[in-house]
Order: sequence, then C-alpha cells, then structure tokens
Amino acid sequence: MTSQHGAPESQTLGALVHQLSQQIPELVRSEIRLAQAEVAQKGKRVGIGIGMFSVAGLLAFFALAALVTTAILGLAHVVDAWLAALIVAVVLLAAAGVAALLGKNKVAEAAPPTPERAIEGIKEDIATVKGDHHG
Repeated sequence: MTSQHGAPESQTLGALVHQLSQQIPELVRSEIRLAQAEVAQKGKRVGIGIGMFSVAGLLAFFALAALVTTAILGLAHVVDAWLAALIVAVVLLAAAGVAALLGKNKVAEAAPPTPERAIEGIKEDIATVKGDHHG
C-alpha cells in the first residue's frame, strides 16, 4: 500500500481523490481564517475612518444650518422675516424632492439585488468542473 503523501504517480486514483477530498476542506478553512484575519486587521482602520467621516458629516450639517440661517437673515432685509424663512424652506424642500427622485431612480436601477456577475462566474466554474468548455 502506498503512503498517504507519496508521489502522485505511485498512488491510485482512489487514493488521490480521497486525499483531495480531505485537503479541500482544510484549504477552504485556511482561506476563511486568512480572510477573517485580514478583515479584523482592516476593520479597526475602517472603524476609525468611519468615525472621522461621522465627525465630518456632523460639522457639515452645522455649516449647512449656518448657511440656511444666513440666507434667511439676508432675505429678511428685503422681505419680512417670516417670508424669508418660508422662501428658504420651499427651496430646501424642492431640493430634497429632486434628491429623493434621483435616489429612487438609482435604487430602481439596482433592483433586484441579484449578484448577476457572481452567479455567471459560478455557472462558468461549474461548467469547467464538469468539463463543458463551450460556455
């Protein structure tokens, strides 16, 4: 009987298939462990980056509020203060409506959320394994 890790030409096909069936799950587990280590390492840096983006977003919100207030106060020199606030509010609501419609269209373009390229790649892999090379 041949050793488990002997030269491939000295092993039977059955022994090679058995050895392969044992090595593939270990390879997959090793790849998963590697991916987890990479994600954990990058996750900390990503978390810090997300925190910085959050601070930037909050500061941008405050700046926008100051600009809105400036617009209202500027218009208040031309029209009554209540009318200035109303004009600015209507402009902001119109901009929000446009942004909502654009966002809705982008979401509709992406629906359904099927990973079509990944599915096609898997189908090609299956065809390759089965020996069907005419795609």
